[in-house]
Amino acid sequence: MAKVVTLGEIMLRLSPPGNQRFGQAQLFDVCYGGAEANVAASLAQFGHQAVFLSKLPDHPLGDAAIGQLQKVGVDCSQIARGGKRLGIYFLENGASVRPSSVIYDRQDSAITEAKAEEFNFESVFKNADLFHVSGITPVLSKDTSLLTLEALKKAKKYGVTTSFDLNYRARLWTEDIEGKQKSLAEMMKYVDICFGNARDAAKCLGYSVPGVDLIDGDYSICVNEENMKKVLEKYQLKCLITTLRKSISASDNTLSAAVCSEEGLYTGSSYPLHIVDRVGGGDSFAAGFLHGYLSKMSISDALEFAIAASAIKHTMPGDINYTTEKEVLALMNSDGSGRVQR
Repeated sequence: MAKVVTLGEIMLRLSPPGNQRFGQAQLFDVCYGGAEANVAASLAQFGHQAVFLSKLPDHPLGDAAIGQLQKVGVDCSQIARGGKRLGIYFLENGASVRPSSVIYDRQDSAITEAKAEEFNFESVFKNADLFHVSGITPVLSKDTSLLTLEALKKAKKYGVTTSFDLNYRARLWTEDIEGKQKSLAEMMKYVDICFGNARDAAKCLGYSVPGVDLIDGDYSICVNEENMKKVLEKYQLKCLITTLRKSISASDNTLSAAVCSEEGLYTGSSYPLHIVDRVGGGDSFAAGFLHGYLSKMSISDALEFAIAASAIKHTMPGDINYTTEKEVLALMNSDGSGRVQR
């Protein structure tokens, strides 16, 4: 299997049990997660050597976050230790007509102070096959922006395929929007595989098409072949991949996806989902596609694997997708009815 490196923040997640509201809660369920950490956790369970880069405070909560990843086989030996605090987020799980709600408490977390010189990139990228990061990490701070760019440059220097999930988060884009777009657009020079679509590119990269409103216009034009191909060509990507989600309610969605490559646009299967926990669904999707890509699946099969992996993630609480390649392949080759396996 492949060696994969991811870079990002892992946070402490606190959630009222079940579908309770914050005001009802007498206690919180605890888990740990973050976009790139979730990807590393999935890829480790698919059999890859997954290395997670981050910076965590040198105290028991930092140790607990590392322990969560080590349980599923992630290599945490390259994590820098230090900084003031572990980032926290509070999740209120929605249901039916009530959407889920997230409150972040991550200001001045350890990762926001991480610098490139704290990581031995020559050692990290030695014999690596793929490097993955998301658009969340570089917009956390000036330091993380510089760190992300340097990591992408070093990955390309050592001949490593690079993957970038645009992962737009509105609460991280409330100031210096043009500056952040400029920084991320610079990073795209070093990206091979990108998760997103024309709307994500417009929001995160300042991408535009004359006469087309990609941000407030009809969403369907942002994921059609014409505009997906334009983004692919603009940033010279090997693949541009997007999920296609129809929200019936907070509890029920349908999930599909599409991938654009030099072969054109392929749209995958659609799964009806009754959602236990949506958080981490996009990360499990990204990990699924990367697993297919690294395993030499066809582009279409890699997408089908990604959709199935994400569908499974929606059935379990927490950020991490506790599943295996065998289980995902079984769903790909079934009718998705969820019948008891005896």
